[in-house]
Amino acid sequence: MIVDINGVPTDVAPRPGQCLRTMLREHEHFEVKKGCDAGDCGACSVLVDGEPVHSCIFPAFRAANRSVTTVAGLGTPDDLHPTQSRFVEAAGFQCGFCTAGMVVTASALTEDDLDHLPERLKGNLCRCTGYRAISDAVCGVVNTEKPVDGPACGRSIAAPASARIVTGTEPYTLDHTPPGLLHASVLGSPHAHARIVSIDTAAAERVPGVHLVLTAKDSPAMAFSTARHDRRVDDPDDTHVLDTVVRFIGQRVAIVVAESIAAAQEGCSALVVEYDVLPAVFDPESSLAPDAPKIHGDKDASARIADPSRNLVAELHGSTGDVDAAVSSAAAVVTGRWTTQRIQHVHLETHGTIGWLDETGQLNLRTSTQVPFLVRDEICEIFGLARDRVRVFTARVGGGFGGKQELLTEDVVALAVLRTGRPVQFEFTRTDEFTVAPCRHPFRVDVTAAASADGTLTALSIDVLTDAGAYGNHSAGVMFHGCGESVAIYRCANKRVDAKTVYTNNIPSGAFRGYGLGQVMFAIESAMDDLARKLDIDPFEFRRRNVIVPGDDIVAAHREEDDLQFGSYGLDQCIDLAEAALRRGNGEHAPAGWKVGEGMAVAMIATIPPRGHRAEASVALLPEGRYEIRVGTAEFGNGTTTVHTQIAASELCTSVDRIRIHQSDTDSVPYDTGAFGSAGTVVAGKALYAAVRAMSARILDLAATATGHRNSDCTLGPEGVRCGDRFITLDDILAKAGGTLVTEGTSGGLPRSLAFNVHAFRVAVQEETGTVKILQSVQSADAGTVINPQQCRGQVEGGVAQAIGSALYEEIRTDGAGLVTTDSIRSYHVPQFADIPPTEVLFADTYDRLGPFGAKSMSESPYNPVAPALANAIRDAVGSRLHDLPMSSDRVWRAVSGRRTSAE
Repeated sequence: MIVDINGVPTDVAPRPGQCLRTMLREHEHFEVKKGCDAGDCGACSVLVDGEPVHSCIFPAFRAANRSVTTVAGLGTPDDLHPTQSRFVEAAGFQCGFCTAGMVVTASALTEDDLDHLPERLKGNLCRCTGYRAISDAVCGVVNTEKPVDGPACGRSIAAPASARIVTGTEPYTLDHTPPGLLHASVLGSPHAHARIVSIDTAAAERVPGVHLVLTAKDSPAMAFSTARHDRRVDDPDDTHVLDTVVRFIGQRVAIVVAESIAAAQEGCSALVVEYDVLPAVFDPESSLAPDAPKIHGDKDASARIADPSRNLVAELHGSTGDVDAAVSSAAAVVTGRWTTQRIQHVHLETHGTIGWLDETGQLNLRTSTQVPFLVRDEICEIFGLARDRVRVFTARVGGGFGGKQELLTEDVVALAVLRTGRPVQFEFTRTDEFTVAPCRHPFRVDVTAAASADGTLTALSIDVLTDAGAYGNHSAGVMFHGCGESVAIYRCANKRVDAKTVYTNNIPSGAFRGYGLGQVMFAIESAMDDLARKLDIDPFEFRRRNVIVPGDDIVAAHREEDDLQFGSYGLDQCIDLAEAALRRGNGEHAPAGWKVGEGMAVAMIATIPPRGHRAEASVALLPEGRYEIRVGTAEFGNGTTTVHTQIAASELCTSVDRIRIHQSDTDSVPYDTGAFGSAGTVVAGKALYAAVRAMSARILDLAATATGHRNSDCTLGPEGVRCGDRFITLDDILAKAGGTLVTEGTSGGLPRSLAFNVHAFRVAVQEETGTVKILQSVQSADAGTVINPQQCRGQVEGGVAQAIGSALYEEIRTDGAGLVTTDSIRSYHVPQFADIPPTEVLFADTYDRLGPFGAKSMSESPYNPVAPALANAIRDAVGSRLHDLPMSSDRVWRAVSGRRTSAE
């Protein structure tokens, strides 16, 4: 049949049951993305005869003799469609994976639709932006500046990849099909805990197109953790590529490699597996019981598990002062238990890897990861390969939020490629993301807080239990980090921290935005609000009296090491800014009869992860006054690519369009621990800052020598150097350097500074239904020098939006026996356009002495204070404290009903 694709009549032959999305991608229309394959996210949107449709649920045969327009058919990077131009000018994206579908849908909107955007865009999800920038793009608001010569830091420069992203021509991980590509599919365990007795592979091997079936006997013997850190010993070695024991529903049992995904899946269905089902445990409290099943009881000390015989992954105990004495003498005491739920990252690009052997026999892995160097190093460990025999690189990554600080698909692909010698692709489905990929750790947090009559905090104690799930990846780090700055933000003579993280037979938990802080802050900030209320002290004022200030020790379970410092301090400004914004209001009124309340919360975070984060960078002078910078960190919507070009342009006195960046490729760029912990600006950016400063100095040295002037008489510009009355071009400088001029910089991630965020809400609650309506949302942030105001604002808005989802809607639910029941976007409730109110973002005026150009990190931290601030506002409105997340309408209704019943 003939389909007109972007104006080109194309002869296609769709398979029975094939959807339009896969047919378009098979014809190399990679601009059409896969986010869900269920019609839930809109990343695959195209126009059919001018009408937007989700191509993942549009039967391909229905496109016969019709016009199909993808985002690439609307315009090109050199000739943008007006809608594409508006998305560039508004900075209407972050990771950009949803943008192709969003632009397609927006291109079909009329002027009459602009007043109904929540309805018109309900079929297109964005996990990154919080939707405000998308609304601006649709409405023609310009938020970015054009590149000009002069200092770039402090200006809202558009992302270098903007034109490619809005036209769908910026490549993502799987936008590449090497010749001879095979596909891997995985058979998951139907049992939460079982020993694999036998696997009959004969029928699977007979399926047409199947090349290989892999089981535990084919797995490397090396144990590892899927979590990736600079120090691999930070996480327990409790995982194998394929194991003889499965510990959660969905864990890999076998891998089938075939000519097509369909053949690989058919091969998995043909496998006959005999299991010996073992006792399982799903409650973390029960997991600690002496008679609980030992989930990793077979592990010895080399696995670095705190106590396998108690299912204990790690524990933390520490105190200062005398908490019990302080509580007994306090004027007011609050105690309570708070719980947080499992949450999925829902980055719209699922985990995926393509691997192949090049002509030298080197293993190449093109993968969706935040940590290419750490993935390379662990693949080498697992398979016994030298580092120069493995290359790991990324294209643009479609979101991460910590979920891609794991090794989840790369080991499968590496094993299959090494066995077959053929290129192999393995891609998670959206269901895999919910049922197999690690989620945010569920926490149980008990808090005791006490204060004197004048509002001085005299005691703070927390007891924490977290559910690691079946494997311990990230669990120790999340526990330690969660119990860190959440406690340390308060000046208090008497503190106690007790925490454990334990194995269960639930799906594994892992790294998620905030890395444990959001869970513990939900509890502590709720308790602080109740304490202030008991003392009849305004919550803003209570924080002013008790938060740490420069000169105070930084104390959580113990006094923090000297590597954590006040590089600057803006928490006081943040409290003032948020309070002032809430007091002046925004003109939004509550519906008649709804209860109105206000709430706030504070948050602190170290600007760099502890225990090692390193980066190297280089810059080269190119002909015609251009520069190439090389950094190891990945771009996944965190905006580091833009920031890095701005840092380089500012120091080199040029414009950002003269800067070319090459990144995240272990074979061609310097080492970087990875894009996590908001380290892209303050670690990789600092390494780059050192490299460009060295380049600037070297250019001035060469110019001064060539002209006979002193360095102090020379001024670098975009075209060359002015030395007194003489001018020497950058091409002449390059020639005098022998045709090659490269400088390098490094950053060891130490010392670390502190960033602060304060969130405030005004909400309305309909008591009859438990519905919560956010009337006003404000976040003030201490980001140091804001290198790109529009981009940083977007990071804050995106973090707030994700946190509102966590606070009100999102939850991975199970049946109590390890089976995830929320296995799709449709059953999970990712916030849509209509769910997220605008957030007023305010920045403190600080300059951090430890960051490049005075900047701090600001990607993770906006998430952390949102849930407690919202909980405090709801409590203020209805008089009932909610202790469990999410604060869904049914829970709010039950809390209100319980209060009414008690009153009666």
